[in-house]
Amino acid sequence: MKRMKKVLNYMTPVLASVAIVFSVAAFTKAGAATANNSALTEQSTPAGQPVDLTYAAEKSLPSVVHIKYVQNSRIQTIDVESDPFSDFFDPFGGFFGRGQGGQRKIQTPKKEATGSGVIISADGYIVTNNHVVAGADELTVTLNDNREFSARIIGTDETTDLALIKIEGKNLPAITIASSDDLKVGEWVLAVGNPLGLNNTVTAGIVSAKARSLGANGVESFIQTDAAINQGNSGGALVNTRGELVGINAMLYSQTGSNIGYGFAIPTTIMNKVVADLKQYGTVQRAFVGIKGKDVKRYVDEMKAQDREVDLGTMEGIYVAEVMEGGAAADAGVTTGDVIIEADGHKITKFAELQEAVARKRPGDKMTITYLHNKKKKSETVTLKNEQGNTRVIQNQDLDALGANFRAITDQQKQQLGISYGLEVTKVSSGLLQKAGMSKGFIIQRVNDENIKSIEDLQKVVKKASTSREPVLYIQGLYPTGKKAYFAVPLQE
Repeated sequence: MKRMKKVLNYMTPVLASVAIVFSVAAFTKAGAATANNSALTEQSTPAGQPVDLTYAAEKSLPSVVHIKYVQNSRIQTIDVESDPFSDFFDPFGGFFGRGQGGQRKIQTPKKEATGSGVIISADGYIVTNNHVVAGADELTVTLNDNREFSARIIGTDETTDLALIKIEGKNLPAITIASSDDLKVGEWVLAVGNPLGLNNTVTAGIVSAKARSLGANGVESFIQTDAAINQGNSGGALVNTRGELVGINAMLYSQTGSNIGYGFAIPTTIMNKVVADLKQYGTVQRAFVGIKGKDVKRYVDEMKAQDREVDLGTMEGIYVAEVMEGGAAADAGVTTGDVIIEADGHKITKFAELQEAVARKRPGDKMTITYLHNKKKKSETVTLKNEQGNTRVIQNQDLDALGANFRAITDQQKQQLGISYGLEVTKVSSGLLQKAGMSKGFIIQRVNDENIKSIEDLQKVVKKASTSREPVLYIQGLYPTGKKAYFAVPLQE
């Protein structure tokens, strides 16, 4: 799918020739039952004896679903670059002057894809990857017993590549959720899903590593496994030998795009927080420590490559390259050149571990940060803040908050004003645009440096800005007279 290709292109500089291939689809459910390890008896296997994984397969298979993704055909207007050798008439019936640019309407093909999902509650919440459901017009969920349901999206989080969807049902086979913290390197796990169009498939392997960071998502602390994960496994379940969910399968790491490498799953410690936030707020309430940095080992190696010797007092932890003003780290007294070594008493050896620890928190939560300053150990308890530097709940804004109606400009308006795109404000009622002084008839062309050609374009910009560090819309456009104007519209007080 096209959106997979974009991810692959993005990852190429990070991973050289190694491709990161996202498989399509899988939903997990929210609010799932918590694992009760005391109620389950784990059979101990003598060293050197084979592991019986049949119980885990039988227990988890009913909870993993098949997802069909459909994006309907659309009419889109695209810009056509000038071509001095083009004919006056293009083969699709449009007219272009020789050497001139222009626009053309095209019909995009209908897109379909399949993937996996995990039922996490008996009333129908399902978890999957964001890259699986993004842009879907229809989602069809098929259970292990072949029952079909239409699904709706509750919320998505691009930063962790997780999404929450829901089907309407009762007494559905919800999986038991275990803590990925308890997972050990070398432990047997199963990857359950619908790879390569093959429904209800189970593959086995071990946990190869934990807290892996690949640079694919904004927040990541992957469980690495050699259990076979292929396209279609995304959003499926990674389970332990008791059939309990420990991760959501997300991607594979391979030189060929097929499973000749390792698979990576998002741990349940991150999933649980994302799911809870999407259910309660519709968007993830993300806390920040307020630093930029890198693993100490990586920093030391970079200095050695420059023939510079560095002694930080440790070879494990996070080297602090920059401290954000007013952030939690600054409040703790952390400065550039320090090394963060613990969070809430848990040892931090690499950046992914710090990301996972913070990903469990919300703005307003406390965290104890332990760090080395001039090789001396210090600890401070601070209040975590959101990206906007406060502890308020952040909510996705939509067009309703603007208090206006819009429509794409007509061909006549384009000709009269000498413009090729824009949204006309057809009505202004009580809302943010009225407060900013915008009136009916204004034509919006750019918002936050993004061209606005459709209502969908404006919606995307509003949602993105509402949860950003600076929740403001910088709107550029013109009135029907041709007079240009600019507005700054705060989305939050």
